[in-house]
Amino acid sequence: MARDQIDMTPLQSRDELVAWFEAGCKDPSEFRMGTEHEKTPFTLEGHRPVPYEGARGIGALLEGMKLLLGWEPIMEKGNIIGLYDVTGGGAISLEPGGQFELSGAPVENVHQTQSELMAHLAQVREIATPLGIGFLGLGMTPSWSRSDIPVMPKGRYKIMTNYMPKVGQYGLDMMYRTCTVQTNLDFSSEADMVKKLRVSLALQPVATALFANSPFTEGKPNGFLSFRSEIWRDTDNARSGMMPWAFEDGMGFERYVDYALDVPMYFVKRGEEYIDVSGSSFRAFFDGRNNNLPGERPTLSDWANHLSTIFPEVRLKRYLEMRGSDGGPWGRLPALPAFWVGLLYDDVSLDAAWDMVKHWSAHERQALRDDVPRFGFKSRIKDRYLFEIAKECLVLAHAGLRRRGRIDQLGRDETRHLEPLDRIIDSGRTPAEEMLEKFNGPWKGSVEPAYAEYAF
Repeated sequence: MARDQIDMTPLQSRDELVAWFEAGCKDPSEFRMGTEHEKTPFTLEGHRPVPYEGARGIGALLEGMKLLLGWEPIMEKGNIIGLYDVTGGGAISLEPGGQFELSGAPVENVHQTQSELMAHLAQVREIATPLGIGFLGLGMTPSWSRSDIPVMPKGRYKIMTNYMPKVGQYGLDMMYRTCTVQTNLDFSSEADMVKKLRVSLALQPVATALFANSPFTEGKPNGFLSFRSEIWRDTDNARSGMMPWAFEDGMGFERYVDYALDVPMYFVKRGEEYIDVSGSSFRAFFDGRNNNLPGERPTLSDWANHLSTIFPEVRLKRYLEMRGSDGGPWGRLPALPAFWVGLLYDDVSLDAAWDMVKHWSAHERQALRDDVPRFGFKSRIKDRYLFEIAKECLVLAHAGLRRRGRIDQLGRDETRHLEPLDRIIDSGRTPAEEMLEKFNGPWKGSVEPAYAEYAF
């Protein structure tokens, strides 16, 4: 997330929280897609983490990007921590360990997503290469220990760093060593939101397997295909997971509000200060019972910021955010919006996907999600391998994109962006299995070649 929200309108009632979500409903003709991707910076010489400070650090990279793009800087206590396009385009932000994130603009089709990505990467390279900085397209840093990784100067991350070890084994690994690619999609009504949320939650393990490429930790195989996905199983279960209640009768905006009210908070921002309120619920804050802010009531920006610190496999904001995939090489990134747009933005494919998953129980969905980080396509639900389900989903995504009929300047529809996933299905192997084969073969037991083969 590039910027904390700034809207100091005081909240008076729970209905206002529900209305905040309802304001996201759009006519299908206004549906857009947004893609966010993170990439790990490394020094071209030595393949080491890049600090924030210094003439060849992350701060210098952001300053160079500011001059190149003319975007507005996002500042915190004198440090540049991001950039945003004032015309409503994209934004650049820093994750805790310096992972460089592009939050793409809302666009109409996947062709535009790819164009935005290509332009961004060309711009980043123009500034980063003279600084001796490269970027890695994997779901997790393959060779560095957690202690190797620098900390970015962002107040919210200091609070999270202190809080994470209290609630899970892997929270700091999530913050400092992982990268994801995400797609944000719209809904037309509460019912449309619920249907898309349920389908995408149930099928998130399919995306996890298709994009799995975090099989290494500190230079060695870690026993998983997506260790990034495994990390989320023990980061902070009060704010992550498969939300089984979303499949129960009565699911809607109000039900999500009630869930979010009880998720522990991290911080409240006042001016440039982050006030540590970690562990206390938004509900207590809403009732004026926050011990660090006695008697104070939350604002609309407090609510929006709190929602950005909830991390289920699919997150509801004023759009739906698909969160289950490892970051990857540039050629694969547009495939994620293509996959989900094909499934969710076409009614025929959406109905077929719902028919596929509607009889799965909460226990079965959870077991699939628990198995996929280690077993990938070999995970099972009921009597089916995930590989079969992934293959079927890709057929539906192709059909949905064909029916959308969004054509590029060469007359091609959006199905061309699914080609990287078609190749994965044709091979029968996740990207991680391909990497492990290289590690045990031509890479000769070293992860160093990844810095060349998977660089942006």
